Amino acid sequence: MRYNLTFIFLLLPHLLFGGLEFESNHNRQIILLQAFDVDPNYIHDEYLNTMLESKQSPESYKHYYNAMQSARLYIPTIKMILDKADVPPEFIYLAMAESSFTTKAFSKKKAAGIWQFMPATGRQYGLHIDDYLDERRDPVKSTEAAARYLNALHNRFGKWYLAAMAYNCGEGCVMRAIDKADGHDDIFTLLDEEKRYLPLETRNYIRKILSFGLMGIDESDMSSSGYSYLMNRASHKSIATISLPKGEKITRVAEMLGIDKKEMKKLNRHLTYDFVPPFSSKCDVYIPYDKLNNFKQNYKPCDLKKIYLVHIVRPGENLSKIGAKYHVPYRIIKEFNHLKSNYLRVRQKLIIPTTPALLNKYKFKYARNSYVVRPGDTLRGIAKRYKTSVKKIKQLNDKKSDIIHVSEKLIVPPLPLRKNRYVVKSGDNLSSIARRYKVSVRTLKSRNHKHSDVIRVGEKLRVY
Repeated sequence: MRYNLTFIFLLLPHLLFGGLEFESNHNRQIILLQAFDVDPNYIHDEYLNTMLESKQSPESYKHYYNAMQSARLYIPTIKMILDKADVPPEFIYLAMAESSFTTKAFSKKKAAGIWQFMPATGRQYGLHIDDYLDERRDPVKSTEAAARYLNALHNRFGKWYLAAMAYNCGEGCVMRAIDKADGHDDIFTLLDEEKRYLPLETRNYIRKILSFGLMGIDESDMSSSGYSYLMNRASHKSIATISLPKGEKITRVAEMLGIDKKEMKKLNRHLTYDFVPPFSSKCDVYIPYDKLNNFKQNYKPCDLKKIYLVHIVRPGENLSKIGAKYHVPYRIIKEFNHLKSNYLRVRQKLIIPTTPALLNKYKFKYARNSYVVRPGDTLRGIAKRYKTSVKKIKQLNDKKSDIIHVSEKLIVPPLPLRKNRYVVKSGDNLSSIARRYKVSVRTLKSRNHKHSDVIRVGEKLRVY
């Protein structure tokens, strides 16, 4: 009897504290559900618990906490933005369901970023999207836009779980589901697996969000999985916003501050290229918060001439021609060089906001003549075919050797036109061309097998 009492006495603290841990977890689970305006009884839902069990395998926990680990720098900032906008911070699990916190996430439907904004919706909520900048991938500005969007959805539906559903399938879809359910909008009704008022994707979407939240709450599972330290670690680091002048290279700043280039790129995926957009007077760039003092003390703006191409104006050139040469809009060249007018001086130096890599990307897109290397081709043979020299082809393609590869694209000079051919220019029509070569429009159409008077710039016509 004495030994039994001793055993019970030793076991009592574990029973008491085990019960307290269970009660603590249960209370947190209820708080999580209430944050989404979900009935606390939904914690017992069969389908929710089935999904939760499926995500409690070691592999699922590893994926879950790898996502938390990769986003450790900006999770605190996201929570702060949501809270400041009066959106429950628990909506961070919506972002996790959307993208696993990957700023480079891109869907088949062209949704991008942590919050998976479509281009039209992103612009509607104030995000800038162009060739240089895609703020859907900006962890701060996309979160601010998502908070505005979620607030708008909450104002319409009155409940946060309905806002989350509408974020996934659209407002109209949720409205139709409520109508089919005779006006009932409680979560048990809308997620009924037999009635299927909502699409399967949306039914699983809201359960996925809640499951992620419940996984983060379960202390015993987190500890046993060996990942509990990540939640605490995530709260100790955040990001700082710095403003850089147009043209500044991101990798140069990373080197200056001792930041890993991959991490710097991950924090700034909203920048398409390794430089601040040329049209911006300043641009928000993100660095780890612990590097902020280093930046304030040591950052010095760069000399753009050492980074970008410098063009020396030649006789007869203007901004439009120079822009066309480098595939950069003339207004950007004008703004980049602080020009007050379109007037240029011969031998004037202009900084062109592009890089050799960027030029190479557009080289074949804009080239009038290109050739794809086939098996057995040589530079000498291609040069002979296009009536030019090997040296010329190498110059056009920035090649230092004669080595070419199958499927490689080469820019080649246009073949000389035969004497009886004319290339249509801007402003031409069949009548003006016919008058120039003293033939009738009917004859011109017949020689070129044309059934209408429509001609296109660059089209080659047989004139006699």
